[in-house]
Amino acid sequence: MAGPFANDSEQIDRRTSRSICDAVGERLQQSLRPEPRLPTHLEQLLHRLAQRERESH
Repeated sequence: MAGPFANDSEQIDRRTSRSICDAVGERLQQSLRPEPRLPTHLEQLLHRLAQRERESH
């Protein structure tokens, strides 16, 4: 059974592949929204929790 790249004339070179990947990545970054920041109080609590976990190890 022939795979999707069985015909050598259908393969793309590395430069083209990299260009496609870069373009897809740029579009994904543009379409995805950054995560909203947590309220300051919650950030402080998470920081304290992380400190306590490091101290317990």
